[in-house]
Amino acid sequence: MYTVYHNPRCKKSRAGLQYVTELNMEFRVREYLKEPLTEAELTTLVMKLHVKPVELVRTQEEFFKKELKGLNLNDEEWIKVMVENPKLIHRPIVEGKYKAVVGDPPENIDKL
Repeated sequence: MYTVYHNPRCKKSRAGLQYVTELNMEFRVREYLKEPLTEAELTTLVMKLHVKPVELVRTQEEFFKKELKGLNLNDEEWIKVMVENPKLIHRPIVEGKYKAVVGDPPENIDKL
């Protein structure tokens, strides 16, 4: 069973969800803006993605540009920032048991 971390207002997230649907994968959707991630959950996702937390941050968001650009935060601080501001998290993320991918572009999901 896969989990798709999804924001229905995001075109890229909708495209990723559509791709998962077309692959007939067994999955559940978690709208992470309505059901926010905990620090532990996000830390686990980052490990499964094999990225540094800062690599998961959407730098085009207005909040990032005004409040975070140029800051030198450590991994734990980036995790806290994303938990407190979930719009900053790249989407969609598709999580499996041992691995996760950012589904942008949707073909990244094939790596699972």
